[in-house]
Amino acid sequence: MIDTKNSTGQHTYTQANGFPYTHHPYGAQYARPDGPLLLQDVHLVESLAHFDRERIPERVVHAKGGGCRLEFELTDSLSDITFAAPYQKPGYKCPGVVRYSTVGGESGTPDTQRDPRGFSVKFYTEWGNHDWVFNNTPVFFIRDANKFPHFIHTQKRDPRSHLNHGADSTMYWDYLTQNPESIHQITYMFGDRGTPANWANMSGYSGHTFKFRNEKGDLTYVQIHVRPDDGFKCLNNEEAAELAGSNPDFNQATLFKMLEEGQKPSYTCYVQTMTPQQAEEFRYSINDLTKVWPHKEFPLRKFGKITLTQNVDNYFEEIEQIAFSPSNTCIPGIEPSNDSVLQSRLFSYPDTQRHRLGANYTQLPVNSPRNMCPASAGSSGCPFLMGNFQRDGPGALYNQSSYPNYISTQHKERIQFKDLVDGKTCKEKFAGVVLKEKSDAAVSQQEQLKKHEEIINSKINEYYWVTGCSPLDLEQPRALYEKVYDDAAKKRFIHNVVGHVSTASAAIQARVPQYFGLLNKDLGAAIAEGLGVKYEPLSFEQYAENLTLASAF
Repeated sequence: MIDTKNSTGQHTYTQANGFPYTHHPYGAQYARPDGPLLLQDVHLVESLAHFDRERIPERVVHAKGGGCRLEFELTDSLSDITFAAPYQKPGYKCPGVVRYSTVGGESGTPDTQRDPRGFSVKFYTEWGNHDWVFNNTPVFFIRDANKFPHFIHTQKRDPRSHLNHGADSTMYWDYLTQNPESIHQITYMFGDRGTPANWANMSGYSGHTFKFRNEKGDLTYVQIHVRPDDGFKCLNNEEAAELAGSNPDFNQATLFKMLEEGQKPSYTCYVQTMTPQQAEEFRYSINDLTKVWPHKEFPLRKFGKITLTQNVDNYFEEIEQIAFSPSNTCIPGIEPSNDSVLQSRLFSYPDTQRHRLGANYTQLPVNSPRNMCPASAGSSGCPFLMGNFQRDGPGALYNQSSYPNYISTQHKERIQFKDLVDGKTCKEKFAGVVLKEKSDAAVSQQEQLKKHEEIINSKINEYYWVTGCSPLDLEQPRALYEKVYDDAAKKRFIHNVVGHVSTASAAIQARVPQYFGLLNKDLGAAIAEGLGVKYEPLSFEQYAENLTLASAF
């Protein structure tokens, strides 16, 4: 962070230009005692003008949240599956910041409400910023990118009544029951995991599949898991509801107090790996965000440790202004999969930060890489100073001096380019003319990947359409409910669903038991009984036809 203290180590009250202000900060200039204010009182004008602009737009999703600083340590090398710099040498450490959040609620909503939780981490590595933008469940509601805005709309306020789904859950369940692939996430969310007791006792999952490549170019598919070392702890529905009223910032307060008292909660980091051949033979698509990889087939492999170290000094500066993106997950050695939701997030996350924070949001101290400017690079041990061709715009704190903003052959000061193969840098790599035979050779070199991609992508075809549902979507959530949940957990699950659906319209209340009946007929009957509605078990095909069949394109 920028040091704003003077040589004595103490802050002095000044105006925004830095000059000391010698009058009472609460005072103002008047034309006469008890008279009108003077426009020449620049201190008053500055104070009011800044006050009018103190709020930035809240996040469209993940608005309610909190976090702290941390340290990451690589305990086990992943060099056999990726050449990504932070994952090479055991013992490597770097600082970071984590932000936890609910998904659908506004910034003023309770942080104990039933919802998935965001679990996002920014690592300040010597090579640049590296983000993990995770959730606390291994699956998500949808697997089609363009469903996401509409799904989030149903988590927000009704356009007419302005009530959220806590008061009227009709929109919420209307959407879910039309998109049965959501049932896996719903089975997690209305179980105990939907109301975690403590952010420090909550798991994090990449959910998405990423492509790792080693120095030889070999491909490995990877999902990342982060598990709390002190175990997973949850609130029951009544505890979460009581805290929502008595202490809506319960999770934030709990974490803050723990760190202030000197506790340092920790997590262990794991990867699940899958070879290209295993991906081709896998029963589900690796690009399907509604599915998990069974641990028996794809066991967890430990690679790192995260330790929460201290509270931030200023919440707005380090938590509200922090900007995460899956695009920062994809550093050299890590690539995105063809998961359409991940692909859309690569655009959407930086785009929303440009809206919230401005075009140069990455230059804010909390978002700036350690190698952004000469001062920070020189003091952090960064191997190189960052540069690109982005210039100007609001809030350009680091405009890269006299370096040209294009690939130049004329300037003495020119940006260098790093070679992916030998790691060396030079100024000539991309300067000049690209010949067609070289571009043709590059295409030919990548053609060998085409056959594998065709097999993988055939499981979720990439055409202009909406991914259809099938009984395959019911297998994993059915196993979660029938084999993982014990009798007590099943009762809590039914209780939680009934309580939430009870505010929906009569038509939706009649539909929800049929939705859950696709998993388990007894479950559907129990929910119908709790809601006081009739229940008729339906097959998957009958359910779809009863709801009406939609066009796929």
